[in-house]
Amino acid sequence: MNKHEDIIRRIQEKLSTLSKSERKVAEAILADPKTTIHSSIAKLAARAEVSEPTVNRFCRSLIGSGFPDFKVALAQSLAKGTPYVNLNVEPDDAPGAITNKIFEAAKNNLTRAQELLPETLISRVVDVLAQARRIEFYGLGASGPVAKDAHHKFFRLNMPVVAYTDILVQRMAAAGTHPGDAVVLISLSGRTLPLIETARVAREAGATVVGITNPGSPLTEHCSIVLPIEETEDTDIYTPMSSRIVYLTLIDALATGVLLKRGPEFNEHLRKLKLSVQDTRLPKQEN
Repeated sequence: MNKHEDIIRRIQEKLSTLSKSERKVAEAILADPKTTIHSSIAKLAARAEVSEPTVNRFCRSLIGSGFPDFKVALAQSLAKGTPYVNLNVEPDDAPGAITNKIFEAAKNNLTRAQELLPETLISRVVDVLAQARRIEFYGLGASGPVAKDAHHKFFRLNMPVVAYTDILVQRMAAAGTHPGDAVVLISLSGRTLPLIETARVAREAGATVVGITNPGSPLTEHCSIVLPIEETEDTDIYTPMSSRIVYLTLIDALATGVLLKRGPEFNEHLRKLKLSVQDTRLPKQEN
């Protein structure tokens, strides 16, 4: 099913064919679709007065997958917000409403990403990064600051690490990688042509290429390992907001995982780093 297809219209068309319990789910969604995209499956089931399996069954009958995917499709169906800003925000929203919507969207995307990211896959990437001779993070556009944040987290771990956000520098750096190096490509869409080509170059050079990107995107075809984060914002229209928070959180998890691989003796290195900047801060004020 095309992710932009009108889910609301499909629900309305199927109402007469649904079982009694599934009809309750449909009616609850139609009564307040905006609340549905920010609800957990338990909350929607309670609102419809049905069981959680009934909600999942309804979603699968409609789109072929469960409630998390249904919420994404519903959100995209309702994407009539302020173009180029945020799909949850509407022009007449007050500042308080805007804040609530953006915070809720971030929380929902974090929960969804956590549910869909296999722990075994994250462990595998942590092992690759912990054993790498050198780590390079690449990102373009909105993914560039995420790559820079990754560099900021990983350089503390006493390992060679860089972040590149320039297309030509990325291409040259990728060509200069070797077996034992890890190249981490960060792309919200997975459709950016220069980054796709850079992934191909790095993999041909022998590096382990880790893609943090939209599953099934063209970029994944050139990655050794993919950490899938589904695109919930149409980046052709909207500025990436909540999805960027997911990427930053995943980077924190990977950096923490590599840190713990280093063992307790590594704490002394971190202590020295903290002490090195201690005199750049004013002391905390006593109450």
